[in-house]
Amino acid sequence: MLSETATVTVRATLPAVGAAVGEIAERFYQRLFDAHPSLLRDLFNRGNQATGTQRQALAGSIAAFATHLVNHPDERPDAMLNRIAHKHASLGITPEQYRTVRTHLFAAIAEVLGDAVTAEVEAAWDEVYWLMANALIATEARLYAERGVLAGDVWRSWEVVGRVEETADVATFQLRPADGGKAPDFRPGQYVSVQVELPDGARQIRQYSLSRAPGAQLPSITVKRVHGGDTPDGEVSGHLHARVREGDLLSVSLPYGDLVLADGDAPVLLASAGIGVTPMLSMLEHLAATGHRAPVTVVHADRSPEDHALRTDHEHLTGKLASATAHFWYEHPEPGHRADRTGLMDLSSVEIPPGTRAYLCGPLPFMRAVRTQLLAQGVAPADIHYEVFGPDLWLAAG
Repeated sequence: MLSETATVTVRATLPAVGAAVGEIAERFYQRLFDAHPSLLRDLFNRGNQATGTQRQALAGSIAAFATHLVNHPDERPDAMLNRIAHKHASLGITPEQYRTVRTHLFAAIAEVLGDAVTAEVEAAWDEVYWLMANALIATEARLYAERGVLAGDVWRSWEVVGRVEETADVATFQLRPADGGKAPDFRPGQYVSVQVELPDGARQIRQYSLSRAPGAQLPSITVKRVHGGDTPDGEVSGHLHARVREGDLLSVSLPYGDLVLADGDAPVLLASAGIGVTPMLSMLEHLAATGHRAPVTVVHADRSPEDHALRTDHEHLTGKLASATAHFWYEHPEPGHRADRTGLMDLSSVEIPPGTRAYLCGPLPFMRAVRTQLLAQGVAPADIHYEVFGPDLWLAAG
């Protein structure tokens, strides 16, 4: 909770800081990488830095957190903090890194806002920063403790024991711990970070959902090649597709992620688009393995049947459930495909049972559209959960 003095100051300066937060985030990353170039090379996603999406996500989270503090002083935006903490844990972020961030963030604030940053203003926003940072540090400490590791000690060597070409641009890599030990437990929907060494020596990291259910004989990640050529946005997926084969070793983090299938017998809806199918397959396989009896509604959108990765598994697992239906939308369908399942996903003709818990994964415009449709059909906002591949721009998008 902010002090009364800080609340007054933050409320008064929030419009100015909010208007400049994008520029502040840009200057922050410039300063951070000038002082610590290894962070851009070996920790931060160079593709997201090149496109500016990481700056947008940072700006959105800062503005959302500060706004929440002044508008809801007795509450904390735990859902947002939990999502960030899981990402941080999968990267091995440690508490001391927050002090480094604070140094360069506040230098960027002073540089952008100039004389408006008085001692009083800096002290108030320092409260905001450490409320957010300490909440993340505490959550990350709990996540590390649950795995039985020290802060940041999340990386393990895994062997690729199988590779399956799912589509022209999607491959599944079957994995096992290189030391022959047991694969770590995870919950349906979680992901791992994968670090690869690129030709320029950078050790870039990306997150990939585990596309098999917990307890599967071989944990797997399914990777879509991002067509960026040699530009940073597709360098890791391109490396995995072009260079990684059976017998190779990968540096893989322990599993994390807050989009997880809840326990219980409530109706479930799994909505995905494109490669967003991967966490949904893990959830669907788990539901089939545990004999889930309540209705399960599976909806997916893709460019075409040929682009629909793991389509056979999607259909097969749905068929194993006692009360499940699958609905697929394609922009370019095969002959005979239903006309009302062509183009963008439209749930108006899909029955959504009362009490449904919905899980969404795909591009942000897709998820926002699906969420709107689900709300219109009576699904409670608290029962709609989502996963974003890459920086979470939901808040930044307004």
